Amino acid sequence: MANPTATCETSLGTFEVELFTDKMPITAGNFVKLAKSGFYDGLHFHRVINNFMVQFGCPYSKDPMSPRAGTGDAPHGTIPDEHPADAKISNEPGTLSMANTGAPNSGSCQFFINTVHNKYLDWFTPGASKHPVFGKITKGMDVVKKIESSPTDANDRPRPPVKMVKITVHD
Repeated sequence: MANPTATCETSLGTFEVELFTDKMPITAGNFVKLAKSGFYDGLHFHRVINNFMVQFGCPYSKDPMSPRAGTGDAPHGTIPDEHPADAKISNEPGTLSMANTGAPNSGSCQFFINTVHNKYLDWFTPGASKHPVFGKITKGMDVVKKIESSPTDANDRPRPPVKMVKITVHD
């Protein structure tokens, strides 16, 4: 069975992703569940760092000016860390990776899209940062690069805000 895909419509354009439910069923499945419920629709990218990544998925980012943007979890809370031996997928450009607080089992709804190869964030390399990859951009990386190059404020928030209008999952 093929992995599901998702169409992500933003205020700066549309990109498509493949979700690795075959290798990362918990993490990718969590994204699918949230996207299908409409959780991500209307949220804003709350952290954008050029030559690094763009981050998204905090429920508090519905208001792009909220000081709490970047601190929220999904209604169901957190998910267990997922580090399967057959899914050593590196944080390469265009991959989707689970954000977390650094504590074990703290991933929830926030994720980031790598815009460069951030191999030091791989869960299978030495160090504290452990961010499992659960998908990748298949079309529209130019849109992600446009988001990445947005002007930002002192908190790395895009100004003007960049909105996720709608995510549609295709099974």
